[in-house]
Amino acid sequence: MEIYLVFVDTIRNSNKFWAAIVEDGNLTVQWGRVGYQAQTKVHTLGNHQRAVSKFNTLVAEKMMKGYRRSQSKIDSNCEVSEINRAIELLKIIRPYVEQRNFSVAYINALNQYLKIVPTPLGMQIEPYRVYRSVEDVDYQMGLLNSLLATPAPIAAAVAVGHAPEATAETAVVSLKTISKNFWRHL
Repeated sequence: MEIYLVFVDTIRNSNKFWAAIVEDGNLTVQWGRVGYQAQTKVHTLGNHQRAVSKFNTLVAEKMMKGYRRSQSKIDSNCEVSEINRAIELLKIIRPYVEQRNFSVAYINALNQYLKIVPTPLGMQIEPYRVYRSVEDVDYQMGLLNSLLATPAPIAAAVAVGHAPEATAETAVVSLKTISKNFWRHL
């Protein structure tokens, strides 16, 4: 059992992650700034059930504080719906970048986008410098669209004792195919 959460608020210079994994009776928690060395704490809880309970409690606390599920790296897998959402957010962001209008609406869209796409923005986030030009936005949009153009593997979640037609399917894509130069200027 594991999870990776992010909290992004570019106005408050916040770009944090929190991750946890349960292994046997231990809960290992890591946290820090996206793109930087994590701090780690291991909770030795004696058995798997206590570790899972502590995991669930800590995850609930983080979610209440505004953390959101994400992937730990740009080279992991992501649901197609998340890629589509990221593309829609880039479409919202683009006119703001084009007009150099870094309003609250731009900041909100940028925060939502950065929750989907893990981004090492350094120690000082300057929202107006994340995208230098519409070419930067278009570049990322093109890379994300290229993921949707390739056949996506299907992750099937099958309930025990149910017929195959009762299968819930979620399309996922591998972000490993995206250029390592996704953020051209960072």
